[in-house]
Amino acid sequence: MSEKSLFEAIFEAIGKIPKGKVATYGQISRLVGGCSARVVGYAMARISEDMKLPWHRVVNSKGRVSLKENDGGDIQREMLESEGVLFDETGKIDLKEFQWETFVSE
Repeated sequence: MSEKSLFEAIFEAIGKIPKGKVATYGQISRLVGGCSARVVGYAMARISEDMKLPWHRVVNSKGRVSLKENDGGDIQREMLESEGVLFDETGKIDLKEFQWETFVSE
């Protein structure tokens, strides 16, 4: 699969994550197949605003926002909270409650 078609498959999977749910980089990689969680991260770095993808619904395997606050992590958290996703006092999302069930849990 070419990089372009792989990234398109990743973007399609991200676009299916429902409001109020999250998926991990690893889950996206397993859904798409043929790539690692790191490749999903590379694809996400190429998402532009005009693509209208719910990029904010992708979190790391620990249920945390991977971006630093000044690099968009604060915006990602605010967007998730506005959809009803809750964070604990350490900044972690309960994946048992908020993980998109279409995916195999980690």
